[in-house]
Amino acid sequence: SHPSDYQQEPVEATKDTEPKNSDDIHPPTVQAEKKNREKDDILAAKFMEIFRDLHFELSFVDALIHMLKFAPMFNKLLNNKDKLIELMKTPLNENCSAVVLKKLPEKLGDPGRFLILCDLTRLDNCLALADLGASINLMPLSIWKKLRLPTLNDTKMVLELADRTISKPTGVAENVFVKVGKFYFPADFVILDFVADPRVPLILGSFPDPL
Repeated sequence: SHPSDYQQEPVEATKDTEPKNSDDIHPPTVQAEKKNREKDDILAAKFMEIFRDLHFELSFVDALIHMLKFAPMFNKLLNNKDKLIELMKTPLNENCSAVVLKKLPEKLGDPGRFLILCDLTRLDNCLALADLGASINLMPLSIWKKLRLPTLNDTKMVLELADRTISKPTGVAENVFVKVGKFYFPADFVILDFVADPRVPLILGSFPDPL
């Protein structure tokens, strides 16, 4: 028989024989470079973790031995400043972030006014309202008389209250010693004739350094 008498049977196309999409095929060099970059990134991150917790307990000889191992990594980091900056990022807590980003932090209780226990001559265990927003120390005229403080100095000061009313102080008592805790403060009090709350007769808003 002649070879031309034989016909080749058709071959069925299977998944193994179907041509692959060229988009799914990456040159070996591209895949290798990508893999090397990922490996370098992981190695760099691990190196920075070690560097942050580094304690210099190695001898000089050991340091020289290990230097060769990390020399290529140093070169790569120094040549890629963006990567170095990214690895050195330090997270800020919420309070610091709020300051930097100018965002309003969570509103807490107002610490501008609070009560403190103080002692004056002839007036022990007196509660005073410490008002950090005030610029003067205020004392009722009745308390001044009770304490028998020296003669008041004249003043041209005029006080405008929260309701827009105007009050003229009786005078100013200078260098009144107030004890807060174990410290003594010489304070000047503006004396005003008003009915004070017997529980909190004084307002403290301005203090020099303690003695």
